[in-house]
Amino acid sequence: MRTRNHSLDATRILGALALLVVGGVHFQLYQYEFYSSIPTIGPLFLVNFIAATALALFLLAPIRRRLGRRGEWLDQLAALAGIGVAAGALIALLISEHTPVFGFMEIGYRFVVVLAIASEAVAIAILSAFLVRARQHARLRSGDGPRAGDRSRPHERPVTTTAER
Repeated sequence: MRTRNHSLDATRILGALALLVVGGVHFQLYQYEFYSSIPTIGPLFLVNFIAATALALFLLAPIRRRLGRRGEWLDQLAALAGIGVAAGALIALLISEHTPVFGFMEIGYRFVVVLAIASEAVAIAILSAFLVRARQHARLRSGDGPRAGDRSRPHERPVTTTAER
């Protein structure tokens, strides 16, 4: 069980770090590439930075032990929100490559754009893995999952012979 906890912690931490990169990329574009001067897009980049950073810091904060199951539930909620932030940014970026979004169109795949796509995709993947692992962990803890030494697979029905029927 302890290995499962470490694995769950690792995916949560890696997902949080990926979200920090998502937020950092948006802040860099906002501040240093002057997206701040673009109407609507500039404030959205700032909101993305704030949301991604706040969610990442929440996922990194050591509160789950104090709050017990509520802390685990809040982590899952933060991970789901992080997926939403990263997916929203990724979808908007991909759309803006082909058509204007709020009058703004991204042109070309320079390094920062590739970094944004990669960090958003990684954040989505790792936070999704965290949610799956958290669900499995909760199921095992509640006793609904397979027991240690149980070789049956939950999706298979046991084979019965005609004598048993």
